[in-house]
Amino acid sequence: MKLFDPILQFQQEIQAIRRDIHAHPELCFEEFRTADVVAQKLEEWGIPVIRGMAGTGVVGVIQRGSSSRALGLRADMDALPMQEINQFSHTSKHPGKMHACGHDGHTAMLLGAARYLQQTGDFDGTVYVIFQPAEEGGGGARRMIEDGLFTKCPMDAVFGMHNWPGIAAGQFAVKTGGMMASSNEFEVTVLGKGAHAAQPQKGIDPVMIAVQIAQSWQTIVSRNVNPLEPAVLSLTQIHSGSATNVIPDEAKLIGTVRTFSTDVLDLIERRMETIARSTAEAFDAQIEFKFQRNYPPLINHVNETEFAIQVMRDLVGSDHVDTQVEATMGAEDFAYMLQAKPGCYVFLGNGTGDHRSAGHGLGPCNLHNPSYDFNDDLLPIGASYWVALAQAFLKAK
Repeated sequence: MKLFDPILQFQQEIQAIRRDIHAHPELCFEEFRTADVVAQKLEEWGIPVIRGMAGTGVVGVIQRGSSSRALGLRADMDALPMQEINQFSHTSKHPGKMHACGHDGHTAMLLGAARYLQQTGDFDGTVYVIFQPAEEGGGGARRMIEDGLFTKCPMDAVFGMHNWPGIAAGQFAVKTGGMMASSNEFEVTVLGKGAHAAQPQKGIDPVMIAVQIAQSWQTIVSRNVNPLEPAVLSLTQIHSGSATNVIPDEAKLIGTVRTFSTDVLDLIERRMETIARSTAEAFDAQIEFKFQRNYPPLINHVNETEFAIQVMRDLVGSDHVDTQVEATMGAEDFAYMLQAKPGCYVFLGNGTGDHRSAGHGLGPCNLHNPSYDFNDDLLPIGASYWVALAQAFLKAK
């Protein structure tokens, strides 16, 4: 690997920052302490800081020379509302909050890159280091854009990165086109008529109607969607009733839909509503249909992805870069940035969990698992990738 020596030299400092952030997780739009840590470090290193976009967002501005070319490098800062079961020294100090997705590591890697670029970087142009809040469901990327990210910080392209358990530590993985799916959620309420369970003929049973709807929905992906188009419709919750001898008034069906195509998403939403309303009508019931589109699909741009692949190959070797990684039905709000600017999002392997300190939980080191921990060996690799990418991009033309 062609890592940058100064980054290796201050790896322990960056690791300490990462573990401090891990020990003090903050949920979406509540990243006040984390934002302060980031801003203070950037200012300590002489990097001008812009604060306030999306509330807790932080952007560092690193400039060299006279070129008008610029790029953005983005890391997310927020944690998840879940209980950590690890017992090592940097475990979460806030019950019910945990960095179980590695955003602490993403923040630390970008800080390491920012320090190097400010102190040693060889480039002509501007690097915007973007520390974004609220990736975990809050749409912080969209909020930063709405608050003027790309007007206050004009850039030619934007790049993102996420650690990925199961891929060998230090190996990169990427693909052009659709890499992560859209994230959407639904809540459908069946409005029936309550009655005594011993006298069902006097009511309209929303539970049985909900069951009919749930079963029929499963035909949408298998019979309406083109088999060559990836799509997932998962019904994850059914809520109804309060007693064994009462037919309730209503039943709720809640879940998620994931697609890589807006056309497929339109089809699924339309069919879900038609099936729900028609089924309810057949049983003399009513429907309240809510379908919320959250994150769009993450689509990597061809030119920027090919550029990033070459940077990765130069850094770690072609054998450690998978350019045909399997797309995931998980979602990521960096997709909003890629809708606004050309760019590329990559995975950096986090390994299988062997890196975890003594005292980790017994669960796997998977994302959103209470035994997860970021692999600190990735810090110099990720930071070096950011540096190499920025320097190459700002020399490319």
